[in-house]
Amino acid sequence: MKEKPTVLYDVPGPRARRRNVLYTVLFVIAVAAIIWWVVDSLAAKNQLEGEKWDPFFTDSRVWTTYILPGLKNTVIAAALAMVIALPLGALFGIARLSDHRWVRAAAGTVVEFFRAIPVLILMLFANAAYSEFTDVSPENRPLYAVVTGLVLYNASVLAEVVRAGILALPSGQTDAAKAIGMRKGQTMTNVLLPQSVTAMLPALVSQLVVIVKDTALGGAMLGFSELLASVRPMSANYGANTIASFTIVAVVFVILNFLLTSFASWLEGRLRRGKRTTGAVVGVEAVEELNRPGEHPTEPGDRP
Repeated sequence: MKEKPTVLYDVPGPRARRRNVLYTVLFVIAVAAIIWWVVDSLAAKNQLEGEKWDPFFTDSRVWTTYILPGLKNTVIAAALAMVIALPLGALFGIARLSDHRWVRAAAGTVVEFFRAIPVLILMLFANAAYSEFTDVSPENRPLYAVVTGLVLYNASVLAEVVRAGILALPSGQTDAAKAIGMRKGQTMTNVLLPQSVTAMLPALVSQLVVIVKDTALGGAMLGFSELLASVRPMSANYGANTIASFTIVAVVFVILNFLLTSFASWLEGRLRRGKRTTGAVVGVEAVEELNRPGEHPTEPGDRP
């Protein structure tokens, strides 16, 4: 049966098919060799013995004493950071599109400054500031510092996501709003933002996943009792099963982020079915560029 031609790529010929099969076989062999090496190394260090894994399946205290309290603190810190960073990022993103130069300059300075500083340094500075200038108790200070650092950094990144999502819309949307007499604020809230939500959603979700993972920095440097910080006492009290503890915690992180992305995918599909959009999407790969200071999309006044 003759294959149908495609405009996206040339149909591979016999030699290309054999080459692709060879590459696939070599790749599978390489992956199998790496897996075998990892398993063999763990077995040589006695990390696959049943006694190191049994507590996670037979002793509920492992979960109630270490994992679940750490997961609770991780979710609390991440949720607070998301709730604060999302509207703050949207505010600064819209401010960077203002017609007033001084508003754009002020918002741009704040965004570029906090986007250029590593989130861990922001957490450390926040922890020191809460210690010196506030009455926050030492027990709550790590949580406050972690949330502050996450908000400052991620709000600045989300501001660029919002700005990029709005600028991804065709300029005809703004022109049409102006033609029917809409003011700038009405155009933003009634025309541009509703349409850009679905375009921004993949990048927004990617940054929310970053927030969840970055809570672990607080446990490593500030003594915040989040999920990853539960590994050390858990390993010490259950036979130094460090590999098993890290593996279980990693699986919990994977499940948590999977639930977040699954909900976002469902929400995106619902939004796309509920209204017609321009089809413009701020992809996840754009987050890497938005996480780095530098050149970004032009200001509205610079559009041709």
